[in-house]
Amino acid sequence: MIFCQFAVTNFAWRGDFNLKPINIALIGAGYAGILHANGYTKVCKVPVKIKTVMDAYSMEKAQRLARAYEIKSVTMNLEDVLNDSEIDIVDIVTPPTSHLDIATKALKAGKNVICEKPLTGYFGDEKDKKPIGLKVSKSKMYKKVIEQMDEIKEIVDTSDKLFMYAENTVYCPSVTKSAEIIKNKKCKILFMKGEESLRGSSSPVAGHWDKTGGGSLIRIGCHPLSGILWLKQVEADARDEKIDVIDVTADVGNPSCGLTEYEKRHFTSKAYDVEEFANVTLTFSDNTKAIVIASDNVMGGTKNYIEIYANDGTLMCNITPTDNLKAYFLDEEGIENVEFAEMLPNKTGWNNLFVSDDILRGYTYELQDFVESVAYERAPISGFELAYETIKIIYAAYQSASEGRRIRL
Repeated sequence: MIFCQFAVTNFAWRGDFNLKPINIALIGAGYAGILHANGYTKVCKVPVKIKTVMDAYSMEKAQRLARAYEIKSVTMNLEDVLNDSEIDIVDIVTPPTSHLDIATKALKAGKNVICEKPLTGYFGDEKDKKPIGLKVSKSKMYKKVIEQMDEIKEIVDTSDKLFMYAENTVYCPSVTKSAEIIKNKKCKILFMKGEESLRGSSSPVAGHWDKTGGGSLIRIGCHPLSGILWLKQVEADARDEKIDVIDVTADVGNPSCGLTEYEKRHFTSKAYDVEEFANVTLTFSDNTKAIVIASDNVMGGTKNYIEIYANDGTLMCNITPTDNLKAYFLDEEGIENVEFAEMLPNKTGWNNLFVSDDILRGYTYELQDFVESVAYERAPISGFELAYETIKIIYAAYQSASEGRRIRL
């Protein structure tokens, strides 16, 4: 599990204004595309420009994003991007079904790649019985995603271009500060616990395995899982040890399946053949443990944290909600268009508001690191190895839950 080029928040920010601008092609004009487009406006000391936005499904969405961020080139054809010699980075913010295909083509075309989470998943083949989340064995899924990732790993390993994994949890200030402490104290982490839970997804396809590759675990549980894996590797590097995940045990389920439609009215996801809840236990080769929880049945906004229990201290990374701004209102008059927090249906009563959300949740530092990595030809903090390990463990967890046993890696 060696995937950490450790550089806790020590981004270069050298301000070398002789650098040529880093040109970005944004692949996907949906919510994640807007998130990344906004993030590039905050990159500092390295000149960066989104040259092209491409969306294979909607020219209207691509044009709307282009107008909002003054992007001059719009296309629905990936080849236009790959054939443009000025493009330095292909930023993939499409649905996960297309991640590996676009990343492979971009690397072969000599482009650096940013890939949104998750790296990939099992989305079915023509011989599968439907629905695949209920009919296809998880052992088959596990083997298939490993095969797919091994194929692109060979391309990444032989390429002189960078593969950058857009896992924002690794860049959250609370997580990177914890990593700095672990590095300097050489802590031995005995146990970690991470969770991301909310009341569902706004995506209409979130409940379908063939579109998302799984349910709450792969969609939101991937965040605390990747953060935990990265922190464990920080510890290993600091102590000059080799630490791997050696086995995975998991339980998944659908707690809301016994509710009436009316009783489920506040949940935004409709689980067709995916799980709403997952609890995964990791055992590391040094006999230490970690737990990852993900649920689509949690009210009150997004619950997202990592807890670290070491031999000489405890660190609590409270990512969301934060409590640096609380608000109480009896009505929403005048604040209808003011963003309060993710997954909160109204703004009355007491609320914890997002403040500098793009910083506290890691998006700003993530893109800063990626742009600097290309500009200064260095490895990103979050790269292909972390993406690979995250998916391997997720699908081992799915196999464990389906077979009711511990999966050795």
